Amino acid sequence: MIRSCPFLSSSLPVMKINYKKAWKWFKILAIVYVLGGVALYFLQDYVLFHPVTLKRDHNYNFPGKYKDINIPITGNSNLNIVQFFSTDTITKGVVLYFHGNKKNISWYAKYSPYFTKHGYEVWLIDYPGFGKSTGKLTEQTLYDWANYMYKFARTRFSADSIIIYGKSMGTGIATHLASIQPCKNLILETPYYDYPSVIWHYLPIYPIEWMLHYKIPTHDYIEKVTAPITIFEGTDDRLVTYNNAKRLKSFLKKNG
Repeated sequence: MIRSCPFLSSSLPVMKINYKKAWKWFKILAIVYVLGGVALYFLQDYVLFHPVTLKRDHNYNFPGKYKDINIPITGNSNLNIVQFFSTDTITKGVVLYFHGNKKNISWYAKYSPYFTKHGYEVWLIDYPGFGKSTGKLTEQTLYDWANYMYKFARTRFSADSIIIYGKSMGTGIATHLASIQPCKNLILETPYYDYPSVIWHYLPIYPIEWMLHYKIPTHDYIEKVTAPITIFEGTDDRLVTYNNAKRLKSFLKKNG
């Protein structure tokens, strides 16, 4: 004998969808999405970079011996480099240091003693709009200015006594330089696969690869580097994630 089940026989509640309200929220979200994308595209320099500017006549007050150098590139562009001299009796070479996406040389100068006490000079560069450097910030400008500093260093040091060091955002710039110029060693502190992958981690809802003006494909450049490569991966970097840096391992194997 088949008995009826009260649960099955009872009518289930029917969920009614308010299409008018849903459409309203969809339009609001779409507008927010579009406006956010437009803002990211046109204002991306303000999103990606957080420089602290300094007046041209600003006097640094670093401990130890150093030299403040300004190199005019064009009428409106000035490249600022600070050279920290070795505290050892013998100078073994120079470290060309490319810093991250925030502040300026004043913030990163604290790392110079790690090298100067071991007989190396440290040259720190500020990108356009950072510190005392002026000019228009573009990806090509970053590469060009890095090459200017390298050529300047070559007037005093041989290629086999030049160490190229990149930190966070600066790792892509350092890797590009090492891919076109010979050096003793390339050292990368929290590198990244490419710049779009860094930003996509925080904004995965946008087509970042298409939107960003800055590509900086470290994975392409690192395969062309012939110098020994040392990588420091960390979990404390606020811009580059640990997993992003790990993506370069397969390219390091190709490099040997």
